[in-house]
Amino acid sequence: MIEIICTNNNQKKEYPIGTNLLQIAEDQQIQLTYPVIAAKVNNEVKSLKYEIYKNKQVTFIDISDVSGFLIYARSLYFLLYKAARDLYPNEQLTIKHSISGGKYCEFDNPDFNADETVTAALEKRMREIVEANLPFERKELPTIEALELYEKEGLTTKRNLIEDRNYLYTSVYMLDNCVNYFYGCLVPSTGYLKLFSLKKYENGLLLGLPSRHHPDRLSNTYKSPKLFSIINEHKNWNKIIGISYVTDVNKLIKSGHSKEMILVSEALQEKKITQIADKIAAKGDVKIVLLSGPSSSGKTTTSKRVSVQLGVLGYNPIPISMDNYFVERDQTPKDKNGNYDFEQLNALDLNLFNEQLSDLIAGKTIETPVFDFQQGKKIWKGHQMQMGKNGILVIEGIHALNPNLLSGIPEEQTFKIFASALTSVAIDRHNPIHTNDNRLIRRIIRDANYRGYSAEVSLMRWNSVRNGEEKWIFPFQENADEMFNSAICCELNIFKPYAQQLLYQVTEASPAYSEARRLMKMLEYFTELPEKEVPQSSILREFFGGSVFNY
Repeated sequence: MIEIICTNNNQKKEYPIGTNLLQIAEDQQIQLTYPVIAAKVNNEVKSLKYEIYKNKQVTFIDISDVSGFLIYARSLYFLLYKAARDLYPNEQLTIKHSISGGKYCEFDNPDFNADETVTAALEKRMREIVEANLPFERKELPTIEALELYEKEGLTTKRNLIEDRNYLYTSVYMLDNCVNYFYGCLVPSTGYLKLFSLKKYENGLLLGLPSRHHPDRLSNTYKSPKLFSIINEHKNWNKIIGISYVTDVNKLIKSGHSKEMILVSEALQEKKITQIADKIAAKGDVKIVLLSGPSSSGKTTTSKRVSVQLGVLGYNPIPISMDNYFVERDQTPKDKNGNYDFEQLNALDLNLFNEQLSDLIAGKTIETPVFDFQQGKKIWKGHQMQMGKNGILVIEGIHALNPNLLSGIPEEQTFKIFASALTSVAIDRHNPIHTNDNRLIRRIIRDANYRGYSAEVSLMRWNSVRNGEEKWIFPFQENADEMFNSAICCELNIFKPYAQQLLYQVTEASPAYSEARRLMKMLEYFTELPEKEVPQSSILREFFGGSVFNY
């Protein structure tokens, strides 16, 4: 017998060796807000079909848990893939990226018209499979057999991925007669996947997912033409250097061509920054450049590189950090839990901010504050500022695109930029790398280097950070005149040793352990690339150090 401690109801009970999690959940009649979808066994996420052979602590989770949401999403990817294989067996479907409140997907064949009729047929087939409640099965096969299976099924990107890892055994997922691979567990069966939508979107499909905050309803979908355009631009850039998947990057590194890959990637970014500076100049009487973006999107370096290019055009860029305009601590708004909410717009002293901007534009000399976060107040150190001839203010901050930020400043005097790290490579056709994971790894490394935070602290704070972004940043991203993608195709290869060292320090007893394990597993697919080949002006230097810029 084995002893199971269930944290959901604080019960301790013995079971026969080999009992699976689903049996335990049913025996203990676990009732969560939403249906039980998986469990954390000693804080490591496991499928409900996972069999237990030793004493364990178990916490059952539903879709409201971050890990549960990811399980639901990747199970939906397999469901869509299965429907596409059933109806259009000669076409290759690729799960691309998050956009507009869903997951964008495309058929690779440009001559295949994924119109409304195709979309409706796919959704109908998906719902039929859900109604049939088919089981998702996971098998461990000798890698040589798995490679043969993927080759037979035409899953070339998966075959290359598995071959690249050099493991003796490989996991293979089955859904009826359909084969696939995912780097994470799935729901037990298709009957769990009742909530989804499928719509025609641009040249492909938009797979609608449940809302992260209200999993009993679908996320709101909306058009994001500027964001979609910049993502496509980077997909095309990657094609220029022959990169779409992790195995493509790994191959270039192993063949000794990593330096060329980095130089081309950096040159493409610099070209984009130069184009942005040219558009600022072309707009005419621009006095203020506003740059926004989510956490770890490389806003600071982007603003500095834009400033350099504006200098080339004859401007005198003047940087302003919105972080110096917080209200005094006793005036800081609080969230529903009574904690200080530094993410909302009213955490800024908007009156002082706008007054000083107006004075600068009018040619006046001002004294700017420096905010002391420990004391929770502005400090006045006699730092004076004046725009002067050809002056242009470059303001960077999370609220920079919020239409309520500025008052009394004409729209034609501003130019807005939105920066983010929009991951442009994928694990394979059906395992995209979420932009949030890219930014999270950046943040973990930066917080350890510059703020003294452990990976555990960064992981525990991440959900709150994302909530603030969804409320105060992403709703205004389409207000931008230009968007900039700060991601580099090989950055996770470069970040790998830094991130692994920090993630390994998260212990099994930590609530952050499951996320640390997931990220470590994702990083296993990347061949390590030494950071010495990264230019000193690269945005990546903002996170692990060695930049030519001062922060």
